[in-house]
Amino acid sequence: MQTLTVDLGDRSYPIHIGPGLLDRAELVAPHLAQKRAMVVTNTTVAPLYLARLTAALEGAGVAVANVVLPDGEAYKNWETLNLVFDALLAGRAERKTTLIALGGGVIGDMTGFAAACYQRGVPFVQIPTTLLSQVDSSVGGKTGINHPLGKNMIGAFYQPKVVLADTDTLKTLPARELSAGLAEVIKYGLIRDAAFLAWLEANMTKLRALDPAAITHAIHRSCEIKAQVVAEDEREGGLRAILNLGHTFGHAIESGMGYGTWLHGEAVAAGMVLAAMASQRLGWLDAADVARTRAIVRAAGLPDAAPELPFETWLEYMGHDKKVEGGRLRFVLLKKLGEAVITGDVSEAVLREILTR
Repeated sequence: MQTLTVDLGDRSYPIHIGPGLLDRAELVAPHLAQKRAMVVTNTTVAPLYLARLTAALEGAGVAVANVVLPDGEAYKNWETLNLVFDALLAGRAERKTTLIALGGGVIGDMTGFAAACYQRGVPFVQIPTTLLSQVDSSVGGKTGINHPLGKNMIGAFYQPKVVLADTDTLKTLPARELSAGLAEVIKYGLIRDAAFLAWLEANMTKLRALDPAAITHAIHRSCEIKAQVVAEDEREGGLRAILNLGHTFGHAIESGMGYGTWLHGEAVAAGMVLAAMASQRLGWLDAADVARTRAIVRAAGLPDAAPELPFETWLEYMGHDKKVEGGRLRFVLLKKLGEAVITGDVSEAVLREILTR
């Protein structure tokens, strides 16, 4: 097991990474305000891991209830969130009852948002079971749900007490979901660590084969980069926005195509290629840099081209992006591979050129 810390003063918390952690109740129990918890999971993950986690917690003297939600991005909404509140109220959950998210990014985001809202805030724990959630959504405290007009537009910043990334859970992950997670791993190399990007290029075959040493290193380095950025800018006042490379385009793809049609990581991958193309138009990257970005995206089994959407549709959905400021679109682009920049200087002509090719 490897452990690192998200440094947020008295709200700091550990991220544990390694195999067999679902059985390690002693890693969770010290973070429970009382020996009572509710596990939030979904119909896909519950048959795989709910009984195992429950048995481990009960063995540590924790009373465990659960709520099982439908699986998929299409259910990341108010109606599904209310199922969590229904279960909490029916079970007379108290202010010290801890919510435990067992699943991917959708479950983690909704559980965190429910925890932020229920009785104005109860503790929660992240146990991510997908690569994407282990390297990105479980760390940093962004929680929320989708709206038909925009992804993750309703939510709260709310930090977990501990993150448990059991690498064994990736063995049951479909290949498409694994690739989707690799998109966020690639993102970290593109925005902040050129050496890590080169390592990913050299080790992509091992990562897709779930080589234990390679996947653990990729998760650890990704979490390390995100933890550093979050510690510097928890509420995205500036620097933290670089974590959204490809996301302005990607969220528009997800919204425009219908939630769940493209996986989040697939949309982000195509979005990162679009960001590289925009960076080239602004004179920051050259053709070889764009080709390199495309190549690593393809090597991860991800799409390197966006779907065809009307230009007005792109503008509509990008206009709901959280980085919009004073009515002006702002993008995360690349000054060079390994260095991100936030800019509002992308003209409509440049957007039209890269989005209608």
